[in-house]
Amino acid sequence: MPVVGCTLCIKFMLFFFNFVFWLAGGVILGVALWLRHDNQTSSLLMQQFEDEQAPSTFYISVYILIAVGAVMMFVGFLGCYGAIQESQCLLGTFFFMLVCLFVCEVAAGIWGFSNRDTISKEMITFYDAAYIKSVEVVDSPSKTAAIKVLEVFHETLDCCGKGDDSPLFVQVTGALCPKKSLEDALLKPSSCHLKLKDLFSEKLYLIGLVALAVAVIMIFEMIFTMVLCCGIRNAAPVY
Repeated sequence: MPVVGCTLCIKFMLFFFNFVFWLAGGVILGVALWLRHDNQTSSLLMQQFEDEQAPSTFYISVYILIAVGAVMMFVGFLGCYGAIQESQCLLGTFFFMLVCLFVCEVAAGIWGFSNRDTISKEMITFYDAAYIKSVEVVDSPSKTAAIKVLEVFHETLDCCGKGDDSPLFVQVTGALCPKKSLEDALLKPSSCHLKLKDLFSEKLYLIGLVALAVAVIMIFEMIFTMVLCCGIRNAAPVY
């Protein structure tokens, strides 16, 4: 027996929130793909120095986001279909998957908050290793590779040095720093340490806002799903 009254209103509200949830999954998937192919992060994270690849922690997080976005789109579709069909089985499956997603999101949020500076610190350590090698007096293949890595960092982030550069590094900044106009050359170049922190903090801030919005939607969906399941059970004829 179809649901009526307030339960019918809950049914359409659940369908609406599921549709928004499905769209949010698409947004997360799109943002994750954008972060994966963003020119700034890609050019930095693809660098290699002394057989050591740039830290891939950021890409691991992005791949997790891609998987989460795809699962959210599937779960959102399942919820929409279950609400329209008024199927307790589909809605129960949807509710179970929603709880699992919510728990995973909370766990990921706690881990991300406690390790929010890890990505920038790893990239700064990688930059410093190339920085130290680039100021060696003796020329070597490693020094040449280090200089190329620094040039990519400097051009991508429009920065130069660590902010507390040694006199030796200052002597070679003409070759390593981005080419600037005469007026800009008189100004002190931006620290690459600060630029790296700002770059990944901005990306993580965007991810955090999206995750918070999705968590709020999921809470409403779980409430509406329980109410609709109870309404469907009470609307069923008793013989």
